[in-house]
Amino acid sequence: MKTKSFLLFAAFFLLVLVVVCFRINSITSQKITSYPTEINRLTIALGKDWENTKSHKKDLIPTDQPFEYAVIDNEGNLLIYTEKHISTSVSSATTNYDVIRDIETEDGTVVGKLLVHNDYRDQQASRNRRISLICGIVLFLMLAATLGYFLYLKKRIVDPFNKMQHFASEVAAGNLDVPMQMDRNHVFGAFTESFDIMREELKASKLREAEAVNARKELVAQLSHDIKTPVTSIKAMAEVMELSAHDEEEKKTIRSINAKADQIDSLVSNLFHATLEELEHLEVKPGEVTSKDIEHFISEADYKKKLPEVKIEEAVVSADPLRLNQVINNIFANSYKYADTEMTVGSRIEKGVGNTRFLVVEIGDHGGGVPESEIETVFGKYKRGSNAGEKDGAGLGLYISRYLMEKMGGEITAANHDGGLLVVLRLPLL
Repeated sequence: MKTKSFLLFAAFFLLVLVVVCFRINSITSQKITSYPTEINRLTIALGKDWENTKSHKKDLIPTDQPFEYAVIDNEGNLLIYTEKHISTSVSSATTNYDVIRDIETEDGTVVGKLLVHNDYRDQQASRNRRISLICGIVLFLMLAATLGYFLYLKKRIVDPFNKMQHFASEVAAGNLDVPMQMDRNHVFGAFTESFDIMREELKASKLREAEAVNARKELVAQLSHDIKTPVTSIKAMAEVMELSAHDEEEKKTIRSINAKADQIDSLVSNLFHATLEELEHLEVKPGEVTSKDIEHFISEADYKKKLPEVKIEEAVVSADPLRLNQVINNIFANSYKYADTEMTVGSRIEKGVGNTRFLVVEIGDHGGGVPESEIETVFGKYKRGSNAGEKDGAGLGLYISRYLMEKMGGEITAANHDGGLLVVLRLPLL
């Protein structure tokens, strides 16, 4: 809380206390009112008119005097009185500190007594009531001011502090999406904007870090996959060279090259799989891909030359060239590994739902296919056909291919056809 507000609060209480003390002092310092002149006049008047006065017997009479009184004779008999509950005997008047005066006739004979009521107790009770009322009002004001001060502190300090504490907990827990509410009307107002700027900077830094990490993972995954294709080509050429070798020494050297290629392929596969495990997604950027591009991708993937001349229907499709090339390479690599037969490629334009149209590319082999119950299973992560035998493989090629095709808005399916496995790619036309 600011010093100025605290000083104003203290000054208000001090002023209230001064006013209260002054008021109480003025009440307690009031003197008891006495009426000596009026009492003397009344005593003389009663003495002169005693004959009339003594004719009364306990009569309640009105009075024009500023005080209440009672008159008794020498025997103590009550003659007249002006108010109930006042003293009507000498003993009670003495106890109440009332004024007692002798009533004398004109010849000086004492014929009775005038008992003037002393209202000190009434005045004291009245003062006590007023003091109690003032004290009650002061206590109420102090309670109201204290409650107001408490609510002020709660609104200006406690609640903002709790919000900042909650905000700090959220930031510590890594939740950087919830902004801090700006409020310059409390004592922490100057810090809220700085705290939220800090949150935004942390969030931006975290996003940049995540993007950098994903970019590195994607690069490693991409390079790992790209290395596998030339390694496979090296192995294939080494096998051909071994068949045409002239002596055992030359065959031994070629086998060593093949073994090293296997070792490189194994290491690259391990690196690719480890990276893929951590990678949440591979970036896909669809663009324009022509039929000629697809023909080129197929020719590059068919390094064993298992295909006759390839001809794809004229079309422009929406696809990421890099990822589509990767999908086609995966299909051919699987066919070489598990079937290693002549291959076929066909294409057609197919109408989809509504006005959508697709370029359908079918790539098939004659290696016996997979059991019908496993057609969809082979697209799962780490899944391979039960007839894969002892051949190396992690069961990720078709899983990655389906993931990439879906990201490009296309589709990949498989079916047993013509004694082998037929893989069908559907790419949306532009």
